[in-house]
Amino acid sequence: MAKWIWIVGLALVLSQRPDTGASAAENPTCDQRQSVIGHLANKYQEATVAIGVTNAGGLVEVLSTGDGLTWTIIVSNPDGLTCLLATGEGWRAIQTDGVEFDPQA
Repeated sequence: MAKWIWIVGLALVLSQRPDTGASAAENPTCDQRQSVIGHLANKYQEATVAIGVTNAGGLVEVLSTGDGLTWTIIVSNPDGLTCLLATGEGWRAIQTDGVEFDPQA
């Protein structure tokens, strides 16, 4: 539970920063996942392009437009509460071409 409170606090701080973009400032910081996903799809034409699960069971998603014009990072807890963490412009996916990453490097 403490990790989730920290994440929500981080979301609140990031949503107040001017460099997080318009979507974080215009939207509620947290809402139910389906509402957040629907809003980002309708207003910004963003869809999930990357996804991961945290050690605490949270779902982290990066959403972006097809052309990468805008992007949003959200985190959802298991009961569906979703918070915006960051927004921006110019999302670019990278290709690793089979390069293996060494976490010890």
